Amino acid sequence: MIKIFAVGRLKHRAYAELTEEYLKRISRFTKVRLIETPDYDSGNDPSAISREGEKILSEINDRDWVILCDIGGTMLDSIAFAEHLGSLFTDGKSSVAFIIGGSEGVSEEVRKRADERVSFSRLTFPHNLFRVILTEQIYRAFKIINGERYHK
Repeated sequence: MIKIFAVGRLKHRAYAELTEEYLKRISRFTKVRLIETPDYDSGNDPSAISREGEKILSEINDRDWVILCDIGGTMLDSIAFAEHLGSLFTDGKSSVAFIIGGSEGVSEEVRKRADERVSFSRLTFPHNLFRVILTEQIYRAFKIINGERYHK
């Protein structure tokens, strides 16, 4: 099973449609669940990141292998990402959870809970767009894992 935790809701229809399309494609290979948590306004509330983190952590269980999407994490190309994801399932991880933090990042508690951090680029992406990128890369990984053709 794949779980994707994302802070906030998609604001643009095009991003939502693309994300839904990739979630549907992923579901051909495994169960997939998108869990959206509220995006608290941190401008006037320094505890916003903690509250976002509490919401995320309340949905994660002990069986989840948690991957924090983080610009400072390990960078993998698509093949290495697919191999890594495949090895997690082969090694007995029945649920892999990806976390996309809010615009202000994630709480220290979320960072501590993460089993690893992965970066998809040193570039910074808008959160709406990154959701599409992540779901596409997960779909691409399953195509690679299953020996199916996927355009480079």
